[in-house]
Amino acid sequence: MNAASETLGALRPPRRRLLPAFSGVSWRLLALGLGLLVVIVVSFAIGRYPVPAGTVLAVLAGKLLPIAQTWSAETEAVVLDIRLPRILAALLVGSALSVSGAAYQGLFRNPMVSPGILGVSAGASLGAALAILWGYGMVGIQGMAFVSGLLAVGITWGIGAGLGKRSDPVLVMVLAGIIIGTLFAAFVSLVKFVADPNNTLPTITFWLMGSLVSANLDDVAIAALPILFGTVVLNALAWTLNVLCFGDEEARALGLSTGRLRFAIIFCATLVTAAAVAISGIIGLVGLIVPHLARMLVGPDHRILLPVSSLLGGGFLLAVDDLARATFAVEIPLGIVTAILGAPFFIYLLSRTRRGWV
Repeated sequence: MNAASETLGALRPPRRRLLPAFSGVSWRLLALGLGLLVVIVVSFAIGRYPVPAGTVLAVLAGKLLPIAQTWSAETEAVVLDIRLPRILAALLVGSALSVSGAAYQGLFRNPMVSPGILGVSAGASLGAALAILWGYGMVGIQGMAFVSGLLAVGITWGIGAGLGKRSDPVLVMVLAGIIIGTLFAAFVSLVKFVADPNNTLPTITFWLMGSLVSANLDDVAIAALPILFGTVVLNALAWTLNVLCFGDEEARALGLSTGRLRFAIIFCATLVTAAAVAISGIIGLVGLIVPHLARMLVGPDHRILLPVSSLLGGGFLLAVDDLARATFAVEIPLGIVTAILGAPFFIYLLSRTRRGWV
C-alpha cells in the first residue's frame, strides 16, 4: 500500500505543484494555439472563391463591431454561410476523434487502438446506410448514425462485461469490439447490395468516405453538445487514466473502482466519437495518429495529453479539409486524404519513437 500511495502521489501531485508541471510545455501549447489560429485564417481565405485574409477578419469583426462594410454580399456569404460552418465542423470532428483516440489508447494500454475499436464507426455506418436506404433526410441520417454507433458499443460492452469476468476484461472487450465491428460492417455491405445502384448506393458510398461538404451551423450546434460534454468529462478523468495505464491491480490498490471508471471513459469516448462520425462520416487514422504525435510533444501524462490531442486533431483535420477542397478541381473525400497522408506519416512517427508510448 505504501508503494501504491507513492504512485498515486506521483500521478496526482498537490495543487501547488501543478503550475510548474504545466509550465514546462507551456511554450508548446502556445505554439499550437498560434498555429491553429493561422490555419483557421488560411482556411477562410483559400478555396475556389479566394478571399484576402484582411477581408476575412473584417467580415468576422463586422458581426461584433460597428465596422463599415467594404466587402460584397457574396464575400460575406462565402465566409459566414459556407466556410464558417465547415471550419467549425472540421475543428469539432478532428478534436473529438483525437481526444477519444488518446483516451482509448490509454485505457486499453495499446498504441494501435483507434476510436472505432469498439465498433462505433461500423455501427454509425450501418445506421447511416439504413437511413439513406429508407430515404431519410440529413437529420435522420445523422440521428440514426449516432444511435446505431452507441448501440454497437453497448453490445460490445455487454459482451465484455459478461465474459470478461472469467479472463482479462480489456482483452475480451477489444476482441468483442472487433467482432461486433465486423458484423456491423457485413450488414453495411448487405445494405449496399440491396440499394439502388443509380441513386442510393452512390450516396451511401460517399457518406462512408467521410466529408464535411454538407456541414452547417445547425449540425455543428447539435454535435457540439455531446462532444463538449464527453471531452470535459474525459479531461476531468485524465488523472485516473494515468493510474489505469499501470493496470487494474494497481488502480484497485489505490482505491479506484476500475469497472465504473472504465465504463465512464468508454461511454464518454464513444459519445464523442459517435457525434463526430454522425456529421462527418468515416474519417480514419485521425484518432490513431494525432494522439501519437501529441504524446511525442508533451509526454504520456493524460492531463496534458488530452487537451493537446484536441488542439492538434482540430488543426490537423482542418488542414486536411483545406487540402481536399482546394487542391483538385473535384473535392476528394476526407477519408481518402487522411488515409493517403496518414499511413506514411504514421510510419514516420514510429521510426522517430525512441521510448515507450506510456
